[in-house]
Amino acid sequence: MAKLQNALVVAEAVLALVLIAGVLIQTPKASGLGGTIGGGGDVGGGYRTRRGLERQIYWTTWVLVVAFLVCSIANVWVTTHFNG
Repeated sequence: MAKLQNALVVAEAVLALVLIAGVLIQTPKASGLGGTIGGGGDVGGGYRTRRGLERQIYWTTWVLVVAFLVCSIANVWVTTHFNG
């Protein structure tokens, strides 16, 4: 079980790095709270829809979040059930 636990730790670290990159790649939608309620410098307020590559990056980031959470929960489960 040590190999599985090591694999989960490595997978969790890789997912964390890719998740950080995915969040940093995304374009900001507004400039803070002021942009959200319409006080930003861009035309049309703070809300706009995601299109094309921006939408793909957004959903890929959510898939990475779910994968990271599943990997973390699996790591905790393996640690508590097989090291006891």
